Amino acid sequence: MTELLDKASISKLKARASYVGAAINVFQTVIKISFGILGQSAALIADGIHSLSDLLSDLLVIIAVKLGSREADYEHPYGHRRFETIATVILGVSLVVIGGGITWSVMNRMAHPEHLPVPNLIGMGIAALSIFINEGLYQYTKRIARKTRSKLLLANAWHQRSDAISSIVVLFGIGAVILGYPLADAIAAIVVALMVAKIGLNLVLESVKELVDTSLPPKLVAEIRKAIMSIDGVEGIHLLRTRQMGEDALIDAHIIVDPRITVSEGHSIGDTVRDELISRFDDIMDVLVHVDPEDDEALFETGKPLMRRDVNVLLDKYLAEFKVSIDDFRIHYLNGQIEVELILPFSLSEQPVLIDKLRKQCKRMTLKVQKINNIILFFKQDEE
Repeated sequence: MTELLDKASISKLKARASYVGAAINVFQTVIKISFGILGQSAALIADGIHSLSDLLSDLLVIIAVKLGSREADYEHPYGHRRFETIATVILGVSLVVIGGGITWSVMNRMAHPEHLPVPNLIGMGIAALSIFINEGLYQYTKRIARKTRSKLLLANAWHQRSDAISSIVVLFGIGAVILGYPLADAIAAIVVALMVAKIGLNLVLESVKELVDTSLPPKLVAEIRKAIMSIDGVEGIHLLRTRQMGEDALIDAHIIVDPRITVSEGHSIGDTVRDELISRFDDIMDVLVHVDPEDDEALFETGKPLMRRDVNVLLDKYLAEFKVSIDDFRIHYLNGQIEVELILPFSLSEQPVLIDKLRKQCKRMTLKVQKINNIILFFKQDEE
């Protein structure tokens, strides 16, 4: 497990990484576009626009982190983490548009190769410097992204590494032009632009999956299922739903327990499941556990089950003469029907005639009422 941080520390780390990235990208945008114009390199200018998109993404991350770090409220009971997801979608769309625009512009210029600029060695030096700067920025941002478990920050880190990769392409493109291949710089610009667009498309697709509550990866779901089944008292899982909320995951689990245990014991097992998953998996923020005595997904489809009030009315009808002797009754919902446990005073067990008559009435009741499968008699020892 990663080091656990409080929300304030996580927000500060995210903001710091974004401010550092923004400052560096301001510097890179200025020098790349400036020297791209001076050095007549379309690829370096395209790389400068890529750095500008990095700067915009840093600003977007700063805003999204500020909004997403707010506590849950009445209108947003699960928190505001999906502001980061929405920001990632916006970032991705902007990258696709930027990449497409650069590609369109360069291809138009390639239609007239005689007008293509010829870059010089200055552009190569700027591209080489950019490679080292962006790789260092990528490593720094990725480290904080993993520490804070921020998908948005990790996406931004890969955005920064793509800038380093695009600078490598620019470096080779300018070098090829100098060696006598005039279209190489323009081709390098298109490659960089397509890289930008692809990164943007990937960000959009991944974020949309989260917004439509796509399940967690199958491997992680299998690990969660295995962890639940390892808990004492859990006999099965008949429904397990997962979804992402920013960097956190939410789990809904329907567990099966022994149908004869008490409500409080079943509740305790459910709490254990919740606490175990939250402590074992870093990404899991909350777990909703529903405790079932059996796999009941297909049960009671033909009609509403008998409730306690209904059973009480039936007892008044079929066991009227014994009603005053019944201290209490319990209901078990099993196999689409119910079992009724009658709690009787121990003194009644010493009256065989009455007991025989009670059993006959119980049998009659189960025959007449299809939803009642069985009635069990329990005799409680009188308290002294």
